[in-house]
Amino acid sequence: MAPDTAATGPLETQRAWLATYAPGLRVAEQGTVVSVGDGIAWIAGLPSATLNGVLELEHGGQAMVFDLSDRMVGAVILRDSGTITSGTTVRQTRGRLAMPVCPELLGRIVDPLGSPLDGGIPLTPTAWQPLEAASPPIVARDFVRRPLYTGIKVIDTLIPIGKGQRQLIIGDGGLGRTSVALDAVIHQRGQAVRCVYVLVGQKRSTVVNVVETLRAHRALEFTTVVAAEASALPGLQHLAPFAGCAVAEYWMQQGYDTLVVYDDLATHAKLYRELSLLLRHPPGREAYPGDIFSIHAGLLERATCLNAEHGGGSMTALPIVETLQGEIAAYIPTNLISITDGQVYLDRRLFASGVRPAIDIAKSVSRIGGQAQHPRIKGEAGRMKLDYLQFLELEVFTQFGARLEASMEAAIRRGRVLREILKQDRLSPVPIESQMAWLVAFNEGLLDDVELADVAARLDALQRGVEQASLTVDSPRSEWVAAVTRTLGGAPRPAAP
Repeated sequence: MAPDTAATGPLETQRAWLATYAPGLRVAEQGTVVSVGDGIAWIAGLPSATLNGVLELEHGGQAMVFDLSDRMVGAVILRDSGTITSGTTVRQTRGRLAMPVCPELLGRIVDPLGSPLDGGIPLTPTAWQPLEAASPPIVARDFVRRPLYTGIKVIDTLIPIGKGQRQLIIGDGGLGRTSVALDAVIHQRGQAVRCVYVLVGQKRSTVVNVVETLRAHRALEFTTVVAAEASALPGLQHLAPFAGCAVAEYWMQQGYDTLVVYDDLATHAKLYRELSLLLRHPPGREAYPGDIFSIHAGLLERATCLNAEHGGGSMTALPIVETLQGEIAAYIPTNLISITDGQVYLDRRLFASGVRPAIDIAKSVSRIGGQAQHPRIKGEAGRMKLDYLQFLELEVFTQFGARLEASMEAAIRRGRVLREILKQDRLSPVPIESQMAWLVAFNEGLLDDVELADVAARLDALQRGVEQASLTVDSPRSEWVAAVTRTLGGAPRPAAP
């Protein structure tokens, strides 16, 4: 919660406040805890309490108003002093929850209230960003037109993401959803993008693995980790996505490009359902409260691209949601699909067949698409996604031993080569220049006769050739063709008449 700046500001501010101070009658409400349990406190004696208002409990406890009734106030506990019992005194603060923000947040691991979890020194905030805030108005927004490269070949070429976009990562557990998000964060090194990774209700081992992975790849230098472990209070876990959004929103307002990952919103929805049921809210579909859609919509709508008059910053959101047995028609997944600008779907059958990342092109989509893609990448990718989907349909016939025409056999062979190209190890993002190289080589037919086992070696050779040639995406296509031909040998495909 933001402190009273008049009382804690510089000496000149305090003197000015004292000079204009006049004593007067002050009336303060004081409540009493009636019952407490499961992270919930029922409080009597606060008639003017408001939803999401902050309450201070005796001996240092803190809570947030979550439910209002005729006789009592339901509150979720955010800080438990260990002495909260029936009869504990409660004071209303008239304040709202806010996240302390400052440049020193980069490289830190904090809880949703801004307290360090990494053993470092406490933060000295330069501002307080509200956890609950309205999304930017339409007049402050700009079109999403700049690409945000994830380093994942199948995403950057076939399911492109733009800065300011909300792209859902969806799939069953254990298919690499977190790995996709980590690849995207790691690839932002040197891209002038500040990242926020939010962990909601995750085991401590998962939190440690994420932090160590970011540190090992030197990504923690430009990333803030907001963690609410599974052992944290439910109210604190509920606030984690809003705290991460507040940090990214602050940097966006300063003109920076930001990337925020919510891992994951299915767990967050379950926590919100738990709190709502404990506070006796009427349940809806699958026992979720009726406002779960608006909760997630309000969170994700804050991700956008601001126009130049409002700083020109952007916030790209990558929410993660877990499905059960691939059921994307469940309540929470369908809600998030309708809110976001597209989804990256990970399929268990692809994972079992050895395709990594196991992204199903048929069920994945980017509603921004080529509008945020670099013109050169867009031109090279072209109809590749459609051709790949047609290859998957043709490949089904080969399972029955059907005789195919020579043109179909050639299409199937090219499709298998493309599928091998799109395979990628986790935590090994590929620069966009290397992706441009294989796109040109594939379109020029220089990879048509390559054995599938040799595709990885050819891609490594292409990456070294691009680095030696010092080519960029804006370089003329003729230079790209010459570089990949020189690297791979052979002759480019003749131009169509």
